[in-house]
Order: sequence, then structure tokens, then C-alpha cells
Amino acid sequence: MRKFKEFDIDLAGLANKQHDYQYVVDDAFFALFENSLVEVGKCGVSIALNKTETMLICDFDISGSIRLTCDRSLELFDYPIKSTEQIIFKYGDEAKELSDEIIIIPRELTTLNLAQYIYEFIGLCVPIKKLHPRFIEEDLSQEGDADEDILVYSSTTISSEEDDSESSQGIDPRWEDLKKLIK
Repeated sequence: MRKFKEFDIDLAGLANKQHDYQYVVDDAFFALFENSLVEVGKCGVSIALNKTETMLICDFDISGSIRLTCDRSLELFDYPIKSTEQIIFKYGDEAKELSDEIIIIPRELTTLNLAQYIYEFIGLCVPIKKLHPRFIEEDLSQEGDADEDILVYSSTTISSEEDDSESSQGIDPRWEDLKKLIK
């Protein structure tokens, strides 16, 4: 991890209090990761690390923009990102990840590198469906009122009166026999 040396935090020299770190990640940072989701971008990263006797609490605040390729038109566009995340590093006997937010680190660990966490938090901001902003505006204008609710699914059951009215309207005869089994 020598290529991420600037993201190393020397734990041995830290006092038990809050420490603030500022980083700027750009194209050179993303190039260090193989098969990176993001190749071009510039983000400011603020990390508030609160060290206590038993744990480190890291609050990440990431904001900036990344360049994405539109899934519909293959055009490049800048996508703004804003993320606030927290990771708690607890001291323990061996390194292991308890959850996405809680990680056990060995007591003997002298240096903590935060580059991978920064990269992952930026990666979480990348939308699954990457659409150029002009397509989003077009889709909203075609739908009409954006505040209008569209019913996709309803969990209400059809009452027997409604069921009878449907059968009188001429349901496919193949389904008639199946309806008799339900009643």
C-alpha cells in the first residue's frame, strides 16, 4: 500500500482527542485502483477522527463531482456527489470486519490507511442507472406533473362483489373453472 502513503494515519503518535484531516482526491487517486468505477473526478474529503482508548471513530465527509458515462447516449457528464459516512475501528486481538460500519483492528497496528474506505464511499455514490441530466429533465417533462403519484402495486384484495362483476363482464372461459375452485 505504498501508493496510498499520503492516506496513512500514524496511530502511535495520536493523542486521545479529535483530529481533522483534509484530502483532495482526483484522477491520479482513481488511477491507483484497478478496474475503477470512476476514472475522472475531483472530490474534497474531510475526515474527523476521534481517538479514544478503545476505538477510533472516523467521520467521512466527501463532496465533489465525478465524470460518468451516460447509459443511454454514452455521453460523458459530471455527476455531483455528497456523502457522509462513519466507520468505527475498535481495538481487538485480530483484524476482522463485524459490519459495514464496525471494524476490529489489532492493538499493535501503528498505521491506518484510509484510501480504500474513501474510494468505496465514492463508489457508493455512483448511481446504478447513469443518465445524463438532460434525459432526466426530458423524462420528467414527458411524465407531466412530477409530484403526481403513480400506483405501481396495490395490496388490497378484491371483494366478492367486485369479483362477481368481473365475471359478468366476460372473463376468458378458461379462468371460469379456476374461479370455481377458489369459491
